Amino acid sequence: MKTEHKHATPSNHFSTATETLLDPSGLDVPALQGVLNNIMTHDIDYADLYFQYSRSESWGLEEGQVKSGNFNIDQGVGVRAVSGEKTAFAYSDDINLPALQQAANATKAIADMGNDSFEANKTGVIHRAEAPQLYIPKDPIASLSAEAKVKLLERLETYARKVDPRITQVMASIAGEYEVIMVARHDGVMAADVRPLVRLSINVIAESNGRREQGSAGGGGRFDYAYFSDEVLQDYAEKAVHQALVNLDARPAPAGNMTVVLGAGWPGILLHEAIGHGLEGDFNRKGSSAFSGKIGQRVASKGVTVVDDGTISNRRGSLSLDDEGNPTQRTVLIEDGILRGYIQDSLNSRLMGMPLTGNARRESYAHIPMPRMTNTYMLNGDMPPEEIIKSVKKGLYAANFGGGQVDITSGKFVFSAAEAYMIEDGKITYPVKGATLIGNGPDVLTRVSMIGNDMQLDSGVGTCGKEGQSVPVGVGQPTLRIDGLTVGGTA
Repeated sequence: MKTEHKHATPSNHFSTATETLLDPSGLDVPALQGVLNNIMTHDIDYADLYFQYSRSESWGLEEGQVKSGNFNIDQGVGVRAVSGEKTAFAYSDDINLPALQQAANATKAIADMGNDSFEANKTGVIHRAEAPQLYIPKDPIASLSAEAKVKLLERLETYARKVDPRITQVMASIAGEYEVIMVARHDGVMAADVRPLVRLSINVIAESNGRREQGSAGGGGRFDYAYFSDEVLQDYAEKAVHQALVNLDARPAPAGNMTVVLGAGWPGILLHEAIGHGLEGDFNRKGSSAFSGKIGQRVASKGVTVVDDGTISNRRGSLSLDDEGNPTQRTVLIEDGILRGYIQDSLNSRLMGMPLTGNARRESYAHIPMPRMTNTYMLNGDMPPEEIIKSVKKGLYAANFGGGQVDITSGKFVFSAAEAYMIEDGKITYPVKGATLIGNGPDVLTRVSMIGNDMQLDSGVGTCGKEGQSVPVGVGQPTLRIDGLTVGGTA
């Protein structure tokens, strides 16, 4: 699961980053260190420069025709200085020494708020951050011609229409990104990464007897478009059509307090939203999370172990290095129901006196980093999923989720089920539509009564939003039985 690609070495990444980000503007490492040393002449605890070059594209197909196509190139540098709890940040889409110096000067306004400041790196010794390389640094956009990308989407549409004649509309899209980043820090650490990312999505509409329903599927990760073989395309098409056809036959969902079984894989989005955000360091440092001050305490049922792992090869949420140049890692957040730690970046780990976990993430050079999840999932239990279903006299089986909303302070959430069924006398009977799950994240953790042995990660479609910033993430879980969850229905 954590295969290293030995040919994707950090030295190659430094060469790529230097050629892409520094050389065109005549910048070199001593110049960067000079800018950082200038910032650190003031009472500053931490400073870094974050360089980024990104090239991205997307293609959309609808009714057999390309309806949208976008291509974008962006680059720039963010300059950050941290003093105590305060952060000063400036950025420029021009990468050159005057712009760097101007941005650096703009960060000095918080200098009088410093605490126990670090020493600047005046030795000139540069430390290159090393980390296992989790993905091959290919450019996905260059891996297929424009014509081949369109044909790929056309094949996906063809597969979907072949599954069932009730499919009346197919919308498919493909997106790719090639990103090169470099981080230079006040302590002499320099880090670079080359990050590919692709995603393929399909939405279908099925019609029968005057009723219309939709289904969706897709996936991706940190590789190029070669991943999307005909076998993968057929799998996405079949899953999207299956969901639409299930909903064609669905009855209105009942409402009330009932036993709910969550399917494996993507339903872990509930875990991510309702629980994961509450385990991020900034919310806990400020005391605004339901998990604040509870390390070492029981916060979940026995058997519940939740980890955040940024080190899984090729996963959408994985990073070889976080956006402060620290290696990502596998962090146990909840172990057998006991809260063990939080997700941390450098600022919050320093202020809380807790270990750094390599979870500093930012949307781009124009944003400040903050503690964010990577791939967050619950570990396996020991129950076969069919035994979990058999144990339920009457309840709801939520096989897949749509959207949801969460209040991080209280942990309250509302999630809509995209594919759900009734369970009666230990058997899945008929599909239902319009089911929403309503609850409180920390409370739900204590209501987990059975944990399956079928843990799956999602197919690679997750995007997480926080304070206006979006980053790719992964989720996962085994089948779970939750006792006494409120279901909002339409019946």
